[in-house]
Amino acid sequence: MAAGVDYSALAREVEGRVFLPGSAGFRVGSRLFNTRYRDRAPSAVVTAAHTADVRRALVWAREQGIPVVARNGGHSFAGYSVNEGLVIDLSRLTQTRADGSTGLVVAGGGAKISHVYDAMQPYEMVFSTGTSPTVGVAGLALGGGAAFAARRYGLTADALVETTVVLADGSVVVAGERENPDLFWACKGGGGGNFGINVSLTFQAHPVPDVTTFHLTWKWADAAAVLEAGQRMVRQAPDDFAARLGVWTYGTGLGAIRDNLEVTIQGQYFGPASACLEILDPVLAVATPVTRDVTERTFWEANKYMVHATSGDQFALRSNYVREPLAAEGVETLLSWVERWPGSHNPDGGGAGLFSWGGAINRVAPDATAFVHRDTLFLVSMDTSWTDDDGTARIDANLDWLNGMHADMAPHVTGSAYQNFVDPELTNWREAYYGANYPRLVEVKEKYDPDGVFSFDQAVGS
Repeated sequence: MAAGVDYSALAREVEGRVFLPGSAGFRVGSRLFNTRYRDRAPSAVVTAAHTADVRRALVWAREQGIPVVARNGGHSFAGYSVNEGLVIDLSRLTQTRADGSTGLVVAGGGAKISHVYDAMQPYEMVFSTGTSPTVGVAGLALGGGAAFAARRYGLTADALVETTVVLADGSVVVAGERENPDLFWACKGGGGGNFGINVSLTFQAHPVPDVTTFHLTWKWADAAAVLEAGQRMVRQAPDDFAARLGVWTYGTGLGAIRDNLEVTIQGQYFGPASACLEILDPVLAVATPVTRDVTERTFWEANKYMVHATSGDQFALRSNYVREPLAAEGVETLLSWVERWPGSHNPDGGGAGLFSWGGAINRVAPDATAFVHRDTLFLVSMDTSWTDDDGTARIDANLDWLNGMHADMAPHVTGSAYQNFVDPELTNWREAYYGANYPRLVEVKEKYDPDGVFSFDQAVGS
C-alpha cells in the first residue's frame, strides 16, 4: 500500500468495492493475461459500480497524488493495465444493448467481446471484433481492432460512432463526429489508456450472412511453397475472404521441435464452400494438405470455432506489416528462424503469423482516424512463450530468438507495429504505432490530459 494513503476514505466515496493487497478480490482485479508481468501489483483496486464511481475514484486519486490506470480484461501484452498506484477496474460496467432497427450497439466500458456478441446475435448483425471472447471491446477498439471480418467490415475502431469518456479532471464528455471530434478521432486507434477512461462505446453493426470456415495444415517441407502461394492468394481474394498464414512449433527438445514444425492457413469466407475452395485453389495446387477442414457454418458457429485458443502464461510478441507479399528471401528468413526456436514448456510454442489486411481496412484514409496503417497487405506477428518450468537461460534464449527474428525480418517489412500488440522493446514506438498521426495525437493529449494523468511507458506525449 502507498505510504500514508487511507484507502478507506475512497471506499466511503464509491458504491463499488476497494480491494487492498491480500484481500479477497484484489487478485482478480489486478490479474494480467500475460503472466510475465504478474509481479506488477497496484497499491489498491477499485471495482467501479458505474460511471460516477469512475469519476469519484479518478478525482480522489488525483487529490492524493496517486497514479491511476483503467483496467478491463487485463490483456495488455506489456501489462500496462496494472500500475503501482490505483487500478480502476471496469469489469462491472458490462451492460450491452443492441438495436436491431438501427444496427447500433452500445457497450459499457467493461464489456468483453462475449457480451457484445450476446447482444448482437438475436439481430443477426455484427461489426469486426477480435477472436478472444475475454478481451475488452473498449481496449480493442481504442487500438484498432481486427479479426477475420475486418476486410469486409473494417476495424473495430472504424465501427465506433460515439464514446463517453471520463477525462483526467473528472468531467464526463461525449465524443463523436459533432461533439469533441478531435477526441473522437484519437479514440479511433490512438491506443487505450491515453486520453481518458472510456465508460461507454457505441458501434455501428451490419447484417451478417452465413460463412465458410477453413483450416488447413501442411508438412513443413511444403512451408515455403504454401506461404508464397498463400500470400498471392490473399492479395487477389475478395474482401469477403480473410486468412491467417501461420508457421510455428512447440516442445522442449530439438527432436520434438523439429517434429512439431507446422504450416497452417485458417480463416473465414462470407459465402459458400464451393466459392471458398475456388479462392483456396492456388494454395491447394502447390501442395496437398495433411489436414483439411472447409465447412459452411452460421456466423455464430464460426465465431465459436475460430476462437483463439491459447494456454496463455508468459509470452512476448513483436509485430510489423508488409505491403506486398514477402519475397522468397523473406519467406526463407522467417522459416529459418522458426526452425531455430529454442523450445519451452509452454504448448503455445513459438512462431509467426501473417494476418490478412486490406479490403475495407485500407479504404479509410490514414489520417481519417488515429489508426494510420491503411496501406498494408498483412500484419506480421512473431511470438514466443514459456512457463515457470523454463529456467532463466531458456527464457533468455527465447527472447534473444524473438529479437533476432524481428531484426532479421527488418529488410522485408515496413518498420511499423500494431499498437494493440503493444511491444515494450520498441524504441521507435511513436513512429511505429502512429506514423504521421502522432503529432496530432500529442495535441489531443495536451488538450484533454495536460497534466499527463494517464501515463505509462508508451503513453502518447511521453
